[in-house]
Amino acid sequence: MQRFILGGLTVFVMLSLGLFWLQGRAEVEKAAPLPLASVAPPDPQSVPSADLTDIEGPDLPEATEQTREQRRFGRYDRDRDGRITRNEMLSTRVDAFRKLDKDGNNLLTFEEWAVATITKFDGADTNRDQSLTPGEFRKTAPPPAKPKPKCSCGS
Repeated sequence: MQRFILGGLTVFVMLSLGLFWLQGRAEVEKAAPLPLASVAPPDPQSVPSADLTDIEGPDLPEATEQTREQRRFGRYDRDRDGRITRNEMLSTRVDAFRKLDKDGNNLLTFEEWAVATITKFDGADTNRDQSLTPGEFRKTAPPPAKPKPKCSCGS
């Protein structure tokens, strides 16, 4: 007897889920745009025209003074909601990761990382003796940041 009741409840739940799915699909299709073939092209005589000789656009936006930390925060806060999510924080690292991920499977293996390191080592080892002198090792350092101008005046 319990099996019949449980089976009936299961059928009822499945029918309810199907009904909700069909309703959701109908709402999506109702909002879908019309195909281009059913839209008539506009009549050239009915298209409005305007005299644009004395019209001026809006004023240019002004840049706000922000601290260095506020600009840095703004670079990470992609959706401008005043909070940095984990995905927003990781999004700045995607390009560097993709350079290392040679096979494009979104998994960085030791071999892929080692290829980048070996390439860097081989580029610095100019005499090909499989060891780096202090002068050769200096070539593996990241390039220095460009110095910023001391004055932001126009001269």
